[in-house]
Order: sequence, then C-alpha cells, then structure tokens
Amino acid sequence: MLSISPTYLLYFVPLLIAISLVFGATRHEDMNLVLRHAAGTARWIGGFMGLIFVVLLVLEYIV
Repeated sequence: MLSISPTYLLYFVPLLIAISLVFGATRHEDMNLVLRHAAGTARWIGGFMGLIFVVLLVLEYIV
C-alpha cells in the first residue's frame, strides 16, 4: 500500500503542530487566542490531509 516506511508518517504530527502554532502566532499575540487558532488550523489541515488519504485509498482500490 505505502511505498515509504510508515515511520515517515510520524513527522506529520510535529510538523502539523509547528505549522499551526506559527500560523496562529502570526495572527494573534494573546496566548489563548494563538492556541485556539492553532487548534482550528490543525483540525483543518488534519482533516484535509485525511480526506486526501481517503480519496487516494479509494482510487487505489478501484484501480
């Protein structure tokens, strides 16, 4: 199924956290707002990546 080692997927979590925190910090200065915005961004990115994964999984099953 995967052409790479599944351990490479472990890089996704810290990368997602870092991107979300930086994106939230560029929008707000209050730490509560930064964390709230970072959580929303992480949810959005994670959901989008999950959706892409499901689409690719279905395409692999069809083909």
